[in-house]
Amino acid sequence: MIGASTCVSVSVPGNSRVTLLEKCRTVHQVRQIHSHMIKTNLISHALSVSKLISGFSESSSPFQAVMLYAHMIFSLEDLREIDISVPSVLRACGRSSAFREGNQIFCHILKTHLWFDPFVTNSLIRMWLELGEIELARSVFDRTPVRDLISWNSLITGYLRVGEIEPAREMFERMPERDLVSCNAMTDGYAKQGMYKLAEDIFLTMKVKDLVTWTTMISAHVLNQRPMKGLALFREMLSKGIRPDAPAIISVLSAIADLGFVEEGKWIHIYLSTNKIDRCSSFIGSALINMYSKCGQIENAYHVFRSISHQRNTGDWNSMISGFSIHGLVHEAIKLFLEMERTELKPDDITFLGLLSACNHGGLMNEGLSYLETMQVKYKILPKIQHYGCIVDLLGRSGHLEEALEIIYDMPMEPDVLIWKAILSASMKHNNIKIGQIAALRAMDLAPDDSSCYVLLSNLYAKLGWWDDVARVRTLMKKRGVRKIPGCSSIFVDGKVHEFLIGKAIDVESNQNILSMIEEMVSKLKMEGYEPDLNQVLLDLEDDEKGNHLALHSEKMAVAFGLLNTSHGIPIHIVKNLRICCDCHSFMKLVSKIYDRRIIIRDQNRFHHFENGYCSCKDHW
Repeated sequence: MIGASTCVSVSVPGNSRVTLLEKCRTVHQVRQIHSHMIKTNLISHALSVSKLISGFSESSSPFQAVMLYAHMIFSLEDLREIDISVPSVLRACGRSSAFREGNQIFCHILKTHLWFDPFVTNSLIRMWLELGEIELARSVFDRTPVRDLISWNSLITGYLRVGEIEPAREMFERMPERDLVSCNAMTDGYAKQGMYKLAEDIFLTMKVKDLVTWTTMISAHVLNQRPMKGLALFREMLSKGIRPDAPAIISVLSAIADLGFVEEGKWIHIYLSTNKIDRCSSFIGSALINMYSKCGQIENAYHVFRSISHQRNTGDWNSMISGFSIHGLVHEAIKLFLEMERTELKPDDITFLGLLSACNHGGLMNEGLSYLETMQVKYKILPKIQHYGCIVDLLGRSGHLEEALEIIYDMPMEPDVLIWKAILSASMKHNNIKIGQIAALRAMDLAPDDSSCYVLLSNLYAKLGWWDDVARVRTLMKKRGVRKIPGCSSIFVDGKVHEFLIGKAIDVESNQNILSMIEEMVSKLKMEGYEPDLNQVLLDLEDDEKGNHLALHSEKMAVAFGLLNTSHGIPIHIVKNLRICCDCHSFMKLVSKIYDRRIIIRDQNRFHHFENGYCSCKDHW
């Protein structure tokens, strides 16, 4: 191979010149040969020039291929000699956004025998797709006299790239035959549109599956909140002897992170080490950090980070800062950010999102506002709606609702439903009915099917004892067909995930034992001064009924199961789909003290580490 700084000798016959062009590895080398050909009037040697055009079309300067093609047209007497260059120059037009030149070549193709060459027409379809002209690509496809699998696959992929699922589906169903490319493309397209059942239907009917097929389907399950299915499919892929690539590993680590149970993640980590798969490449390291963080193992996440931080990959640092954030380790997150600055590794918008989120979880209002200013003034990074959302939530939860509204009204973009729900949640916390009602109406207008908007408003009314208004909100939900998402807590014991709803274990065989254990726990806790926080029951019930309702919250069911089925000294890990309530929070602190057990709960927003009567969140969540 010729080195980047090597001068290429070109005083050679035509065939040898072609061989030299094929050996070129840099644009500099291609340009040397191009320059020599012009000086020696060899630009009319069609085969050499076509190789030169091909080299430029794949380089960082694709428009030079277009210019060279134009030069060759004026140099050749017989234009049939340029036929071999047409696919490469079409590729160059697409890559260099040369619409006018591409259209001129298109007109030339229509008038010649090239229109009957599928290699040329397929290149033409791909050029229009590269230029974002999907209708022109479809027009070529419909009019071309010869179509092959590449023609169909190119257009299907083009439709899917711009999110036009229905035209892609119509073409897929019309195809005279399908191959791996078309099936993989449609599976991926359906998955990204949330149509995972259709993706699965294709997957199950495919007689031949490659690594892309398996990876696409694993990703489909993960994208559509089916992490257990994604994990099961990954294991099935391994059982068939298919070695996963980086995207497959990243997808399955994401699935494990969603589940929140670290045992499977540790197995994947061992698999990476055993098979000598580099954690420093292809974002696998970041995915490992994220997995350990979301599974409650922040120490392991930090160990992975330190083992790869010398690679100076911004994504790894971002994952670690975000990991500290969800665990409420705000000072550790800030310390890591300052270290990042000292190493002259430039932070990006994701870095600051993790940092602002950490300030939010730690209740550091002044620091959060300061970092919002730093990202704009020092690093010239424009805040996105997620950054403003962190600040609005931080101000709102700190009781500065008016200031939070000012941020919303001054934002350069329209607030989304998450921002209005943050205001609504803060209004409930601080009993601000006026701002709460404004936020609720905005949130319900943006997301009429989101049950949490109605539930938060209903809870605000219930907290104030406005039961008629509570009934009105519930009637509205019923009228609109909106159903409340039930609280659900999960715990991983003996290789199985056990799930609990309020007052009910989905594994019904153990239900009575759990209820008996809860009675014992409540009795012991009351001896230590525990009193159920009846204000957390936002239902119009008698006090005794409220107490019974509180005792059966899903996280209490899960922790009772954990105490019954795990050995003393082993931490109890629980994942909850909603925010933990104040009563359950107080309950867990006392359980950790009385039963001498460490309890780790990941709720909708963050982690809570309960130990010896204290929580890592310091009662700010």
